[in-house]
Amino acid sequence: MKRVTMADVAKEAGVSKSTVSQFLNGRFEYMSEETKKKIERAVQQLSYSPNVVARSLKQKRTSMIGIIAANIVHGISTEVCQAIEDYCQKQDMHAILCNTYDDPEKEKKYISMLRARQVDGLIIFPSGGNQELYRQLEKEAYPVVFVDRKIEGVDVSAIVVDNRSAVRRAVAHLIERNHHNIALVTPPLTTYTRKERLEGYKEALKERGLPFQDKNVKSVPYEAIVPAMEEMFREDPPTALVAANDLSFMEVMKFAKENGLKIGQDLAIIVFDNIKFADIYEPAVTTISQPAYEMGTKAAELLIEQIMKQPVEPQTHVLKTSLLVRESSNRAFS
Repeated sequence: MKRVTMADVAKEAGVSKSTVSQFLNGRFEYMSEETKKKIERAVQQLSYSPNVVARSLKQKRTSMIGIIAANIVHGISTEVCQAIEDYCQKQDMHAILCNTYDDPEKEKKYISMLRARQVDGLIIFPSGGNQELYRQLEKEAYPVVFVDRKIEGVDVSAIVVDNRSAVRRAVAHLIERNHHNIALVTPPLTTYTRKERLEGYKEALKERGLPFQDKNVKSVPYEAIVPAMEEMFREDPPTALVAANDLSFMEVMKFAKENGLKIGQDLAIIVFDNIKFADIYEPAVTTISQPAYEMGTKAAELLIEQIMKQPVEPQTHVLKTSLLVRESSNRAFS
């Protein structure tokens, strides 16, 4: 069966091939409604499907990008990826999502696979374990944007939040509620984001004249958080705690339930992440809210500017967070 071509559509609609091309690429500025309707009818009648391969060869683009997420289980990752996809759809671009679970080897394989598929650019939540590969992307001027994390020594655009000042603000809030023995629970300090949150915690204690105690910081894999907290609570237990992300928070809650601790009374909690239903938990959970949708939109915008060869100077964009105070941290300790 003969493939229907753009020329066939043009002939059926009684217009030129260039007019059909403008229609298919969404350029309607100088096109009348009558012409649009003619082309729409012709496309439907002929069951025309554009030759994507031919178009990509002509444009030297595939209109596809890759998203390499560190862990899609995190609520923040899901929201950022949704924003990227929404923005790409508006630009007639398609996104392929890959999930590394923070494994540098998986990340390396996904970068290789997506480039082999000739995606036009990459948005990466970098694991931090592939510095040479990141530098190679930079050297080639390949379109790439880091999101949620940045990599020191790699000069590409990155979208992050004010991790350090956000935790500093959260710890200050707890100190104002008369807590002086405050803990931090985080996954291993393998990424920029986690290191910054630890520094914010240390700075807040120092600013308020409180000592930093190693025993109050647990930086371990998720499956080791409950045992680590059992050790932390054996002697001089903390009265307040900052969970560095949503998955850490779930392990903290597991520990609290197993040990009969009442959140907001026996232990004040603040969580760094956008937790679904935080306001309807019992008690409602204080969170450091990140502008996830804005992060994803900005990342996609910067990437597409690079793909379109617009001049973009690599820089780190730091977005502000909000401390949403709720019942889990708002009671003064006595």
